[in-house]
Amino acid sequence: MGLVISELQQASRNLALPLSDASIIREQAAEKRLDPALIAAVIYAETKFNPRPSPAGAQGLMQILPATAYYLAHLSGGSRFAASDLATPSINLAYGSYYLRYLLDHSDGNEMLAVAAYNAGLTNVDEWVAHARAEGTRLSDEAIPFPETREYVRGVLSAQRDYRATYPRQLGLQ
Repeated sequence: MGLVISELQQASRNLALPLSDASIIREQAAEKRLDPALIAAVIYAETKFNPRPSPAGAQGLMQILPATAYYLAHLSGGSRFAASDLATPSINLAYGSYYLRYLLDHSDGNEMLAVAAYNAGLTNVDEWVAHARAEGTRLSDEAIPFPETREYVRGVLSAQRDYRATYPRQLGLQ
């Protein structure tokens, strides 16, 4: 009976916290030196693993704007990118993971800042960080001026913990 209850609890968690394309997530995490649970958490926050174009035109699992993808293609040396490629999970995850790595490098590894920039844009986050520094403080999630971004950051970082706990084997964490 205990095994059946455990299986039901796991199935319930999987419905509440979906995961697909785990092999692509593991591959991109290894290639880009990222926590696979962070990639999964961003996907969860962006699309809950159900990709559809956003009203702003962002596409795919990681909701990348075509203009951002063209910029990332240029930055990474890519030369044959088409916006329609963003619908392909392996390509979307490659670009989204590249962007996360770029944002983490820009933020000296600070996941909170990188996730905030993924949502609100790097220029906004750089301004917020500069403002906090001018006041002699560090930018905290409470001090993020955009309520949507503040909640996005909290949601992604919480989901990252949940993905680590729920899918350690699937994400290659054990």
